[in-house]
Amino acid sequence: MQPAPEEARRDAAEDAQWSRPECQVWTGALLLGTCLLYCARASMPVCAATMSQDFGWNKKEAGVVLSSFFWGYCLTQVVGGHLGDRIGGEKVILLSASAWGFITAATPLLSHLGSAHLAFMTFSRVLTGLLQGVYFPALTSLLSQKVRESERAFTYSTVGAGSQFGTLVTGAVGSLLLDWYGWPSVFYFSGGLTLLWVCYVYRCLLGEKDLILALGVLAQGLPVSRHTKVPWRQLFRKPSVWAAIISQLSAACSFFILLSWLPTFFKETFPGSKGWVFNVVPWLVAIPASLFSGLLSDRLINHGYRTITVRKFMQVMGLGLSSIFALCLGHTSSFCKSVVFASASIGLQTFNHSGISVNIQDLAPSCAGFLFGVANTAGALAGRRSRGRVPGWLPHRDHGLLDVCVQPGGSHQQPRAMHLPGVREGPAGGPEPRPRGPLADRPTVPEDPAPSASGTALSLEASCSWPRREQRGSLSPQEGAVRRPRPCG
Repeated sequence: MQPAPEEARRDAAEDAQWSRPECQVWTGALLLGTCLLYCARASMPVCAATMSQDFGWNKKEAGVVLSSFFWGYCLTQVVGGHLGDRIGGEKVILLSASAWGFITAATPLLSHLGSAHLAFMTFSRVLTGLLQGVYFPALTSLLSQKVRESERAFTYSTVGAGSQFGTLVTGAVGSLLLDWYGWPSVFYFSGGLTLLWVCYVYRCLLGEKDLILALGVLAQGLPVSRHTKVPWRQLFRKPSVWAAIISQLSAACSFFILLSWLPTFFKETFPGSKGWVFNVVPWLVAIPASLFSGLLSDRLINHGYRTITVRKFMQVMGLGLSSIFALCLGHTSSFCKSVVFASASIGLQTFNHSGISVNIQDLAPSCAGFLFGVANTAGALAGRRSRGRVPGWLPHRDHGLLDVCVQPGGSHQQPRAMHLPGVREGPAGGPEPRPRGPLADRPTVPEDPAPSASGTALSLEASCSWPRREQRGSLSPQEGAVRRPRPCG
């Protein structure tokens, strides 16, 4: 029989949970908040090319501005989770959203403060990253306290779908605003909507007393009434905690690699393809996939399946099956199949919302925000590395494998041609192209024109591209050197 204090704490936690109508209202509000989070985050990538022309940035300088977001984003994950556990995740979200909304709306004004545009824009991005870094850990803390276990997966998946929706909104609406009114309008749009959302949540969903109490805790470090003593040493000795951290790192790394490099892959592999197809279709598929994964997870739990079994099944789908489709993406020469594989991989990755993201809430409800912050810090560092420096094996269908290192800011090292068994050397040190299979007689595809200045949030994150693909049969044995990438900047 449990002791009386433990029973009292459990009863208090159940009383603090949202009712069904409250949960629906908060789910809608948080879905919109996540959408606006990604609208503000993607505003700079949408405007990067135009701003580079206005301010005279080269690709390396533009890459510094784009990647500087993660410098701040990695630093506040744990802080945001801990504050969410202490004062309430909804208060942390509201305070941070009001700050990043103001900074986003004020970004065009920073460009008029002086001639050091690069420094001001980089500073703005670092601050935005610092403020947005608390969002998902605080969200995890909030849902672990307010949502029933049998409804957490669908609630988190619904809120998480706002990330894909926000990216699409900024890519579509932001591109139109960019063409019609210039790049400042994109920042005014996303920052202004965020501030309107903050006003709605403050007036309709949160009380003034709660917010004042939260500000008092932050300003004076006042003790809170909640039980905050957590056995950290004992917690980090559990294998399940380390499994959650590694799973979150793997999920974030695979997501950020596809987010950053998928448009470049399509652009270089299929030069004549329409950008709106591969920039929009996979993310449109991800929205219903996220909702379906949450609905399926909660349905299985309500039908009597063990919670841990359902979480593992969702994680296998989100990491295992999605990775298989991602591997297939590099082994097909069909544009339609590539779009299908990319859509399947990105859609299945949303099953992580019903797997590891809510499993952290199951493991330690009282400190779910802190634990998620630790796990997401590892994931954010992986995302920063995947955008800034990507060492690895990239498939090149004509010349085997190229070990390409992408430097921070989008610049490239000279790729090193790997000496593979059975591949002869060409005159310039690269492997001689050897036509094989049904693609050997494919006619040469002409060079695609230079990309336009405007683009979507997805395609502008990668400032430079890996070497352009050459068609088999288009080079003579004397011209068998590996093509070098265009210099950046």
